[in-house]
Amino acid sequence: MPNKLYSIAKLGMSTRTVELETDVTSGLHVFSIVGLPDKAVEESKERISSALKNNGFKPPRAFNKRVIINLAPADIKKEGGLYDLGMALGFLIDSQQIEPVFDLSKTLVVGEVGLNGIIRSVRGVILYAIHGAENGFENIIVPAGNKQEAELIKDINVIAPDNIGELVAFLEKRGEIKDKKPIGKKAASVKTQHDFSLIQGQENAKCALEVAVAGGHNILFHGPPGSGKSMLAKTATTIMPTLSYEEALEVTKIESVCGNVSTQNPLAENRPFRSPHHASSESAIIGGGSTLNPGEITRAHRGILFLDEFPEFHRDILESLRQPMENGSITVARAKGTVNYPSKFMLIAAANPCPCGYFGDPKRECNCTTASVIKYQRKLSGPIADRIDMHISVPRQHFKKISSEDLAESSQSIRKRVEKARFIQQNRFKNDPIHTNSEMGIKEIKKYCAIDANLKNFIGLAIEKYKLSARAYHSILKVARTVADLANSESIQRPHIAQTLQYIKRDMEII
Repeated sequence: MPNKLYSIAKLGMSTRTVELETDVTSGLHVFSIVGLPDKAVEESKERISSALKNNGFKPPRAFNKRVIINLAPADIKKEGGLYDLGMALGFLIDSQQIEPVFDLSKTLVVGEVGLNGIIRSVRGVILYAIHGAENGFENIIVPAGNKQEAELIKDINVIAPDNIGELVAFLEKRGEIKDKKPIGKKAASVKTQHDFSLIQGQENAKCALEVAVAGGHNILFHGPPGSGKSMLAKTATTIMPTLSYEEALEVTKIESVCGNVSTQNPLAENRPFRSPHHASSESAIIGGGSTLNPGEITRAHRGILFLDEFPEFHRDILESLRQPMENGSITVARAKGTVNYPSKFMLIAAANPCPCGYFGDPKRECNCTTASVIKYQRKLSGPIADRIDMHISVPRQHFKKISSEDLAESSQSIRKRVEKARFIQQNRFKNDPIHTNSEMGIKEIKKYCAIDANLKNFIGLAIEKYKLSARAYHSILKVARTVADLANSESIQRPHIAQTLQYIKRDMEII
């Protein structure tokens, strides 16, 4: 009778239970793995054989029998070394080399084995623990290096052996699994040299950035080189609110899939800040590739995606940002499969007004031709510009301003206002599936951004003057709602609209 254990398959951020069926029968020796395994799973035959031999067990080649391992369902691609441990256990049980007393019928098994029997860490363990807890499994066997990560999920018992011999002794009730301290450095909180108090001038840009962070709004800085666009973007991390436990779990799941979780402190402590180079490929930014990995926009989930030299990114990449900016998720479809990744990020983009960077600068002459300036600015298409709520000019600062020794307002005091505004939004949206004002749809805008006829006429005049779209109207209301939250106002007033209109103007379009 074939023995059955349980493991798991992952495609993107979704998971599915995999049955590991092992059958050892009489016949000419063969060791075969079926069920759509990839190359890494096929190679596990050699890893398993050496690991068992080096731990005092008989490997499959020592039996003059047919050893068949089926990974069901057969229509799902099985990838990676996480099935090694489950297949090794299945073989030991079906070849009657061990007799587990521990009940494995409600246990998930994941782990890669080394040639000496050591159980190596695998990616995505927090996803597997969540899957087990949600699908009726009581236990999960994971490598010792993944123990802290799996224990973030409280609804499932975590068994974390260091090697096969220790696991077998535990299953046969001959020994206990020793609690080992994980090896590796603890993930430290992000320390940055940037602080708003060190940025001289640019009061309008700093105020706009505070509003953007408070409401999670996308923002574009444009101005000449050296005006402080990149510094403003990097300083935004110092006023970001702390992660809630649910948000920290979301970020941790993504980092686990990418293999970047700390062994000692796996739960994410800081909001992500991703800053890919403009020469990055589309699959690196959006996600995909041969293994359908998450891209930079997913790794920026619940944090900041900073795109410096925004028009220099390939047009296909910029156009691919439409869906995640609109929906907060990205669907990557390839011949290998279709995956959906979360991507609720705050976009901070920085752009020069022309290739040389000095078009419209009062101090330096622009050397670009009119055609090259128009071509450069047209790289930022209307649909993308329309999805960026705030367009902020960052002009050149006078020498007296940048050389001043006086300190501006610190990030700590600004962060207190941001966190207060976020707390207001948290209470406002406690019954809605959103977190910030920027995520509001038309239904929420009508409910939480109601204004009187006079304010509507005021906004209408601005829309006609600047030739803005219907989406821009909704952006005005969302940003105005954030400005009102920062002012601790229950309703949107005329000063909030007036301040918002300074941020909505598409100043980049200066040709």
